[in-house]
This record gives sequence, structure tokens and C-alpha cells, in this order.
Amino acid sequence: MTVPQLYKLFTEHPAVTTDSRNCIPDSIFFALKGNNFDGNCFAEKALQGGCFCAVIDNPDFAKNNDNFILVDDVLHTLQQLARLHRETLNTQLIAITGTNGKTTTKELTAAVLAKQYNVLYTQGNRNNHIGVPLTLLELKREHEFAVIEMGASHEGEIKTLCRTALPDYGLITNVGIAHLEGFGSFEGVIKAKGELYDFLRENGGMAFVHQENKYLTEMACDIDVCLYGTQMKDVTFVAGKVLKSAPFLEFEWFHDFGERYTVKTALVGDYNLWNALAAISVGLFLMVDAPLINAAISEYKPANNRSQFRKTPNNELIVDAYNANPDSMSAALRNFSAMQAQRKAVILGDMLELGDNSCQWHLETVAQLNSYDKALLCGKNFSQAGQRFLCFEDTDRLADYLRNFPLSGYTVLIKGSRAIQLEKIIELL
Repeated sequence: MTVPQLYKLFTEHPAVTTDSRNCIPDSIFFALKGNNFDGNCFAEKALQGGCFCAVIDNPDFAKNNDNFILVDDVLHTLQQLARLHRETLNTQLIAITGTNGKTTTKELTAAVLAKQYNVLYTQGNRNNHIGVPLTLLELKREHEFAVIEMGASHEGEIKTLCRTALPDYGLITNVGIAHLEGFGSFEGVIKAKGELYDFLRENGGMAFVHQENKYLTEMACDIDVCLYGTQMKDVTFVAGKVLKSAPFLEFEWFHDFGERYTVKTALVGDYNLWNALAAISVGLFLMVDAPLINAAISEYKPANNRSQFRKTPNNELIVDAYNANPDSMSAALRNFSAMQAQRKAVILGDMLELGDNSCQWHLETVAQLNSYDKALLCGKNFSQAGQRFLCFEDTDRLADYLRNFPLSGYTVLIKGSRAIQLEKIIELL
């Protein structure tokens, strides 16, 4: 079956699933493969669970049944189907990537646009080669905009996602040290993230660019751009500055030397200024009224252990434990250091996928911890680099320590890579 033929079937059965344990009635099952599973093995179960048909790529599982659709590659077919659906509806689409802040920027941008438009946006962590096409297939004719987050850990991944999503606009929050095991070097990060700009350049798209980031401004040459930053220049679209960040970010912004607006947020960290200004730039360019923009950003509540502030009976917590790399760790520590608090503690988890220089990055982070009242480090990398502090090989051992020696009366920064699972200790604080 060709992709256009499959698309005709999709228009009659406009729901897809990749999990035979969660079959949407009358949907299309895509038998994807993973490192430890083969979706072809579950195609029959998906049909029994209520799916209308199953797309498979192993002829051994094919039966003389119209409800089994044999293709060369299920993943590629899913991506091509999503691209055709996106082309057919022609919804305006904004793609967002970057080393740090892409999820928060995506959430803020979607919130801003949703004040005036019908918006589809990436849910959860569906920002990869599977999640992006699944999101695109949820597009409906009533959607006026789509905000699509794109993640990557290797070169070529953003390129593939762009060829699937066909963005009209793009935004790279920043480029930094992360996923070096996949990218190889910082230059590899720049090249990989720049694949979004490459697509926009080749297809007449437009980019929203942080003008003080020299890497982004250089990467965005020969593209139509909309600039945001802290200084209002002739070419700047939106400018802003931090007013307070203790603990919540409060900032001021203005546009074309016009009226100034003050926005109070529920975001922790002055580094979120750039994420907010990016969302404001997108909103203004796409004709969302300023009061609606301000309301969207003020009302936004961070989730999933990203830039969250929690007050418990014992401590005040700044929870930023969804992801960590040297740049985001340094920014979090700098912001935390500037906060006023009687007693400060930091609980840091390993920064993963940093390649051969991982030890050095952890040593540099440890060097920033001398000014705090207490520091607890978790993970094999920090255990090797931070021997002057209390170190724990894993979160379970850290949790045991906190049960026996509970913290009380502290303001605590909790930050680490997602795989370290520092969220498991929150209830102990």
C-alpha cells in the first residue's frame, strides 16, 4: 500500500497507536521496533484490542487479511504519513529546539498563541522521530497553529524531523554542552541544532533569534529573522530585562520603544527570561495582543520538575530535576547563589551523556559549591569529582541518608539529569 492510499484510510480512521496495550477503537496500529521489542509481534493483539488495521514490515506476520498492511519500513511510513497530513492541512507550524529551555519555551509559546488561536502543541516528551509524527497526526482542520518541540542527540535527527514537520517558523533557544556522546563535540551540537535553520533557509522560512547569542546570530545568516534580547536596537523586535528572581521571575518587556509591560511569573530562575521573550516574540509577530500575551505567561505553571518552586513543612525547594548539562547546571547555581535565603543546600545529580570530558565538567560544577551551607551529590560522576562533599552512588543511597539525617529549614536546589531520578527524594524534604 502506498502512503497516499494509507492516508485515505487514515482520513476514514483518524487515530493511530503504537501500543497494543492501549488500542484506540477503530484506530491504525503501527508496529514499531525498539531495542527490546518488535511491534510486529503485537499486531494481532492490536486488532483484537479494537484497532481497525495494523501496519507491519515483517512478511512473516502478514496474513491473507486486509487488516494487515505490509510496508517496507513502519517508522518511515509513519513519518511520511504525518508529513502528508501536515501538507494537506497546511497549518502554520513553529518548530522549537535547543540545548536548554526548549520545553519551557514550547509551553509558553503554545500558551501565548492559545489565547487567540486554536493551537496543537507537543505533549510531554514526544519530541523525537516517533513523537513528532504522532503529534502531527493529531492535527485537525480547526487548528490554526502547531507548536512542535524537536529534540536530538545525534546529527541528522533535526533534519529528519524538519522534513517530516515542514516548519514555517523556527526557534533555537540556545546551543550548549549536552549529548556529546552523540554529537561528538560542541561544534557537533551547533551543526545538529542548526539543521532547523538550514531547513528554514532552504524553504523560505523565518527564525526567531536571541540577538545576544553570537552562535545563533551567526547560524541564522541569510534567513529572515525576528530578534529578541535585552537591548532595543533598530532591528530588535522585543526587548526585556529581569526585575526580580527571588524565587519567581518578574520581568519587564517592550516592543518598538512603545509601552512597557511588567510580568510576574511562576517560573524559578532568571534564565527563563529568554524563554519568555522568545514566546512573546512569536506571539507579537503572529498578532496576539500584548495583554493576552502577558496573561498567558503569568498564568503558566511549570510542571514535570522543571523550574518549580515548592514549599514544604520543612524546606523550600527549587526543583529542576528533569534535565542537566554544564550550561543549565551553571545557570541554576548562579541564580541560586543570587537568591536571598538563610540556609542554602544543593542536591545535584550526575550530568549524563557528556562523553570523554564528563569528569572535567563535573569537577567544574563542584568548584561552584563552596558557598553553600550543605551540598549532597548523587551519581558515579559526582562521586568521583566531589569527594570534599557528601556523595552517594545512586538516589536510593541518597534517600537513605535523608531519612536518617533529614534536612529542615533550608532552601534547597535540586538539579540533575532525568535518569538520576532525583524526584524520588522530594517527599523526604
